[in-house]
Amino acid sequence: MKATGFAGGYLLKAMGIDGRGMSLQERKHIILASPRGFCAGVVRAIETVKLILKNHGAPVYVLHEIVHNKHVLHELEQLGAIFVEGLTDIPRGEICIFSAHGVSVRVEEMAKKLGLRTIDATCPLVSSVHRMVEKFHSMNYDVIIIGHHRHPEVEGTAGRVKGKVHIVASPEEARQVQVAGQGLVGFVTQTTLCEDDITTIRKILFDRFPSIEGPVSNICYATQNRQNAVKELAEIVDLLLVVGSKNSSNSNRLREVGSKSGMPCYLIDDKNDIDPSWLKGVERIGVTAGASAPERLVEGVIQWMQKRWDITFEEMKGEEKKVQFRPAELIDRS
Repeated sequence: MKATGFAGGYLLKAMGIDGRGMSLQERKHIILASPRGFCAGVVRAIETVKLILKNHGAPVYVLHEIVHNKHVLHELEQLGAIFVEGLTDIPRGEICIFSAHGVSVRVEEMAKKLGLRTIDATCPLVSSVHRMVEKFHSMNYDVIIIGHHRHPEVEGTAGRVKGKVHIVASPEEARQVQVAGQGLVGFVTQTTLCEDDITTIRKILFDRFPSIEGPVSNICYATQNRQNAVKELAEIVDLLLVVGSKNSSNSNRLREVGSKSGMPCYLIDDKNDIDPSWLKGVERIGVTAGASAPERLVEGVIQWMQKRWDITFEEMKGEEKKVQFRPAELIDRS
């Protein structure tokens, strides 16, 4: 595995931590995953809401959660964002932002019919999956989406075309899915899944439909990089804390990747979710964060531990792919 080294990096320096806590009762060694936290798509979605609020004033309406993190949602609500579950909850003529997870064509058409001014904050990587689905459909292919039922990204992707779309969430469903013609099948994958989990599904689909077409992987680079970091952490820590919301797919996948190693692994919204009994007798603790979790929540977890134990720190030597997306703008649908 890759070597890790003492960080003393931007996070610890910013917090003013010198590597030692106040309590001498027990020694803990914390290893921070790298990369962790916000991905480019999440940053774009959040910055889109903030920019629209700045330029157009409050309120600004957002269809569903812009990203899956309650702390981010609360911060944006304080600035004037209003999160709604249905388009009919938005007054005519107001601004409506579509979340990073993407929406169906039907939602876009309904927003236009209701006279809403729309902004599409869909992650560009999710948009690329939409284009694949639309391409397969234009070729008269059945389209299989490997992903979780009722997840907003999957629902939005499935709704980009009408008919001949099948959602497959398990090996059992892959064995049972029925398509119109075995020679005309394409597949895509939800961007926030775990590569290990879809390997079996993909093999079943290729066995059943030998000429099926699809990408090597639709799992986004940020999701995969964070999972890889957790796999490395699992080799050197006794317990893993994943900072992220319970309804965040990529955060849940990080917890699953850690759990598969056999070590205790907990998904926490913030420091308040930590049960001190988890850490009793545990010396080496790994900490990571899902792609929609702010870094300040990781800092809060570290400070919580620092108040209780004698602590040393280490940060993995990881590198994030340098990607930036410009904030979305109002769409003219006139």
